[in-house]
Amino acid sequence: MGNYKFISPLLFFSYLCMHAFVLNSCLSLALAGSNETDKLALLEFKARITTDPFGVMSSWNETIHFCQWRGVTCGHRHKRITMLKLMSLKLGGSISPHVGNLSFLRVFSLKNNSFSHGIPPEIGRLRRLQLLGLHNNSLSGEIPANLSGCSELNYLYIGDNLLEGSIPKELGTLSKLIEFNIEDNHHTGSIPHSFGNISTLEGFSAVLNSLSGSIPDIFGRLTNFDFIGLDSNDLSGTIPPSIFNVSSLETFAVGYNYNLQGTFPSNLGNSYPRLQIFAIEDNHFSGTIPVSISNASNLFTLQIGGNQLHGEVPSLKNLHDLWRFVIYSNHLGSGGIGDDLSFLCDLTNATGLQYLHISENIFGGTLPQCLANLSTSLLSFYVDGNSIFGSIPNAMENLHNLEAISLSGNQFSGLIPPEIGRLPKLYEVL
Repeated sequence: MGNYKFISPLLFFSYLCMHAFVLNSCLSLALAGSNETDKLALLEFKARITTDPFGVMSSWNETIHFCQWRGVTCGHRHKRITMLKLMSLKLGGSISPHVGNLSFLRVFSLKNNSFSHGIPPEIGRLRRLQLLGLHNNSLSGEIPANLSGCSELNYLYIGDNLLEGSIPKELGTLSKLIEFNIEDNHHTGSIPHSFGNISTLEGFSAVLNSLSGSIPDIFGRLTNFDFIGLDSNDLSGTIPPSIFNVSSLETFAVGYNYNLQGTFPSNLGNSYPRLQIFAIEDNHFSGTIPVSISNASNLFTLQIGGNQLHGEVPSLKNLHDLWRFVIYSNHLGSGGIGDDLSFLCDLTNATGLQYLHISENIFGGTLPQCLANLSTSLLSFYVDGNSIFGSIPNAMENLHNLEAISLSGNQFSGLIPPEIGRLPKLYEVL
């Protein structure tokens, strides 16, 4: 048999067992080392906590395995940390850069706490991270550009902080991002064009910042896009026409920018069959309210006040879900030469209507008796600053939840019906 030696089956089996034991021991040591890395990262995280009124960190001790520590979730197989969730616990301090060593982390959420200082760039090392939730803290500094390294990220919530600087264009490489929220910070600069490359993007919210420039022609490329929130920034220019082709859009909010302008297409309500919030108040939009708006039958909020819109208010009969209808400070109506208020009767179909503000326009005519059939949920009714004449319908006494009514600056005759003064919740009559 040459140089080959016969090995008995028993000896061969023993040989395999020995190697299996060594391999298993090495694997156990490797896993223990990896687990030790996770544990040390948690202890470094704990060391940065300076405020803990509920004693959350007291459970982070040697008496129990770190997978049992409060807010920590480990995978069943390898006992690596997959989730670190410590929400609404009034925790304060800074976020340790050692969280970047939690290489199996998929969910990292510290929302509704008091964490300060910056977002550690080391978070960009978390290749498996799917959700980063740091909103409603006191974080400062800029958004680290290398968060783009979190290639599996679906949800990025860092709003309600003290963050500043521009939105890193590198984040446009997050090819699996679904929701991006940086609202209520101090961000400046423009909206990066690179976000147009994120085909999975469904929501982009940067409300209450200081973003400038125009709204880029990128959102029209996104087939699943349903939420754009850009209220209260310094944006200017016109709305890119392509955004009116995004039939999946549910929220279109660009109010309080003051310098946005342009008109809206006549088929607006047909283009947005799923539209729930349309908020463009306090800008320089002109033209008429599209007749098709009534086809957006899911509308919940229609806020178009503070612009330069003119003409009649079209039929609103199909807007059964309308909760807020605000069209103040435009040029709507006929200048007092016609009866412009028939649309108020359409609003009797909106059984949940709470806010009805048509002040500071040029509406003429009389208040229709159908006001008695408006939703009993109505809280405020403002018609001041128009050219409305005639008497005030006493049937408004049916609006027994009304808290505020403003009628001044019109041409009413007669007295305010005493029934209105007896409304149980009314505290303001102007």
